[in-house]
Amino acid sequence: MSGLRSFVVRRLLLGALQTVAVVLLVFALTEALPGDAAVALAGDQPDPARVSAIREAMRLDRPAWERLADWAAGLLHGDLGTSLVSGRPVSQYLADGFGPTLLLATLTVALLVPAGFGLGVLAARYAGRAADRLISSVTLAVYAVPEFALGVLLVTVFALRLGWLPPTAVGYGTDLLAHPAALVLPVLVLLSRPVCSLVRLVRAGMIDALASPHVAQARRYGVSGARLRYTHALPGALAPAAQQLARTVDWLLCGVVVVEALFVIPGLGTVLLGAVAERDVPAVQGLAVVFGVLTVVLNLGADLVAHRLAPRAGVAA
Repeated sequence: MSGLRSFVVRRLLLGALQTVAVVLLVFALTEALPGDAAVALAGDQPDPARVSAIREAMRLDRPAWERLADWAAGLLHGDLGTSLVSGRPVSQYLADGFGPTLLLATLTVALLVPAGFGLGVLAARYAGRAADRLISSVTLAVYAVPEFALGVLLVTVFALRLGWLPPTAVGYGTDLLAHPAALVLPVLVLLSRPVCSLVRLVRAGMIDALASPHVAQARRYGVSGARLRYTHALPGALAPAAQQLARTVDWLLCGVVVVEALFVIPGLGTVLLGAVAERDVPAVQGLAVVFGVLTVVLNLGADLVAHRLAPRAGVAA
């Protein structure tokens, strides 16, 4: 227990430092953007008075360290800032886009876990045989296809040629659950690469676990079949799979810009793209900080789970 407690404290401290680093990095990167944000927001023919007002609203007339201190203080109180384009709080942007993104992530993970673990265990059970070779070949081939290319291919075949599914989510708003057909193609694209990674990780972990001394000992005691695979071997393959799953969830919540843009889904990725295109610095900063903190939290949780499953293996941050 003392070793686990010490590990938890170290990871929490590291997570806090990573969060501070995220805040500093986001501020530094937005400060380093080329051009004058006030001039860009003022339009094609900026009026000096309007530029001055925008610069004052963005506090660009103050030193960078003062703006950083004010922004960080607001973050501590849950204030992500206010959009310069619409005047709405950035938290409202987050709330508007979170629903569709969360729905896509939930559906993808719900399919990913049984498919990834099931195929990985199956490939390990028949390692070196036809089933293993087929699963390994298919997952490698699918993983090699970029998301955008796979999305275009699926739209061309199932939406444009066969007419079975809608090509985009245009016209459905944010209530995508009421239109499940619009979710099929995006979820398939989101599922394609993560399931390949998870299958290969579970397969490799299961093969190593089945060859380990404690599984050999269990086999000598007469344990065989499903009990040997799922009770003695599978737990040894869960630690790397848990970390991979956390990275996948992080990507699904924070990094599905390509898929959301391709299928015109009004999620967080689309909101972030719009903020970048409009040079809405407070919105970009607020969304980027939320994404960064979410990444830190998910990886922290995955490390704790992985350490609990395999405490002697060590866990990479």
